[in-house]
Amino acid sequence: MALPKSMRALALISALLFIYLLFLVYRAPASLHGPADKLQEMTSDPNLDPTNEPEGHLWRKDEYGADNPNAPRINATLLALVRNTEVDGMVQSMRDLERTWNSKFNYPWTFFNDEPFNDEFKRKTQAETKAKCFYELIPKEHWAVPSWINNDLFDESAQILKEQDIQYGNLVSYHQMCRWNSGLFYHHPALANTRYYWRVEPKVRFFCDVDYDVFRYMADRNKTYGFTINLYDAPQSIPTLWPETLKFLAAHPEYESKNNAREWLEDSTRRPEHHIKANGYSTCHFWSNFEIADIEFWRSKAYEDYFEHLDRAGGFFYERWGDAPVHSIALGLFEDASKIHWFRDIGYQHIPYFNCPNSPKCKGCKTGRFTDGEKFLFKEDCRPNWFKFV
Repeated sequence: MALPKSMRALALISALLFIYLLFLVYRAPASLHGPADKLQEMTSDPNLDPTNEPEGHLWRKDEYGADNPNAPRINATLLALVRNTEVDGMVQSMRDLERTWNSKFNYPWTFFNDEPFNDEFKRKTQAETKAKCFYELIPKEHWAVPSWINNDLFDESAQILKEQDIQYGNLVSYHQMCRWNSGLFYHHPALANTRYYWRVEPKVRFFCDVDYDVFRYMADRNKTYGFTINLYDAPQSIPTLWPETLKFLAAHPEYESKNNAREWLEDSTRRPEHHIKANGYSTCHFWSNFEIADIEFWRSKAYEDYFEHLDRAGGFFYERWGDAPVHSIALGLFEDASKIHWFRDIGYQHIPYFNCPNSPKCKGCKTGRFTDGEKFLFKEDCRPNWFKFV
């Protein structure tokens, strides 16, 4: 018996839907968030390739004795913002970096705190290095919440950040730290004659022997900034950072570099949800718990004006603007991209992320490892965008 026309139409539609579902199941995915992103957007992870030292002349350890007044050290320091209670974590970081690098070059350590360092902290840290250690107190006016911040509005904003699971968003001290790291640390008198710094935090790891003076490398190659890890930020923590940046650029178009990394900052294809929530910003940034940088960039008029604009906008307290996205946006817009350097040969870990080169100089770091955490963390890797656009 022939089926009614309506039944035949329904059967045809069902068959077409089944074929379409099969197509969706077996086709190559158009967009995956996770480890597959790396395979789609990087033909191979550069950390899997053999890693050598940078090319060209490099300054070696022969003349860098701690007591040699004629050593070729330049005006540079290892820099840490740290509390007395974090001394054991700081000692761990120092021990790693002294073993892999600074015991050969003996650059000084400069520690900053908003409270005076105690004798235990000084004794334990100085015991880890032959280099000089300096213990500096942050001026109260650099650490205090600015007078233009409304405390009631901050409390309301902090509660919203907490409800959105933004880490540390409800802690005043975290906001103060981000602001200080963004635009005030380099105004400290202790750094008045310092040109380069290497930022080091407690409880980080260094895995690879580095046998050349990285500060001399930065100076000789005219590099402004060096990084190891490149990540996405939580867009809920910075919804107005990019709009405020665009306001600043509209007022100061002369500050934008012709050969910058703006595409890296504005990409909307790899994490479109981030781009939407951050109002036009990809949220890609250099993870600034590791940074080797030329302080003169932060002292430049372009950056000082930019920081002043952001500071007055209030986002360091009403949102959770971190120094990582602030530094990264400024570098990506105002600096020539060729002056930003990936230190691929420096093995590094800040939980939960790694930079693990393929080098016989490295121990304890699995080649190519990005994280040893949950699989969803792989989608936070923004290196594919950096390699694509820069």
